[in-house]
Amino acid sequence: MIAFLKGRLAHKDPTHVIIDVNGVGYHVNISLQTFSEVKDKEDIQLFTHLAIREDAHILFGFSSDAERRLFQQLISVNGIGPSTAIVMLSYMNSNELKTAIVQENAAALQSIKGIGGKTAQRVIIDLKDKLKKESWEESQPTLSAGPHNTLRKEALSALLTLGLPKAVAEKSVDTVLKKSGNTITLEDLVKQALKNA
Repeated sequence: MIAFLKGRLAHKDPTHVIIDVNGVGYHVNISLQTFSEVKDKEDIQLFTHLAIREDAHILFGFSSDAERRLFQQLISVNGIGPSTAIVMLSYMNSNELKTAIVQENAAALQSIKGIGGKTAQRVIIDLKDKLKKESWEESQPTLSAGPHNTLRKEALSALLTLGLPKAVAEKSVDTVLKKSGNTITLEDLVKQALKNA
C-alpha cells in the first residue's frame, strides 16, 4: 500500500489535489480539513489510503496521520464507504467528529449529508469505545520521555506486528527499558522483550 506521497502540489481543488512526485501526477481525494491545511503550500506530504474497487483504485490523502486513522475507523463501520467518510471529515474536523461520537451525539452526526439516524447510531456503537480508549491512551504520560518514546513506540509496533497482545508487549518493553536505561538498540529491545513476553 502507498503510505504517503511527498511532492509538488500541481493542482488543488477542495475535493482533490494532484501531487507531482518525480514527474508522476497522483490524483488524491481529500477532505476540506486537509484542503485548508495544504492549499497555501507548494510542496506537500499527504498520508494516504488506497481504496480498491472492482472498477477503480482510488487514493485518499490526509494532512495528518490522525485524520487518516479516523478515516480508516469510519470506513470499518458497516454502511460507510470512503466517499461518505471523506464527507464526514469535510463537515467536521477530526476532533469535532471524535467528540460527537464519544458523546453519542447522533444529532450532530445526522447533520452531515448522507448520514441518517441508523448510520449515526451504528457509527457511535462501533467507534465510541475505540475512540474513548485512544484518547485515554494519548492522555497517559508514557514511561520515559525524549528518544525513549520513539524507541518504545517502534518496539511496541514491531511486537504487535509479530502477534503479541498489546498489554503483554507494553509490560515487556517497559521492563527491558527500565533495566537497560538509554543504551539499547531497537533490535535488542525487541529481542529482549520477546524473551520476556
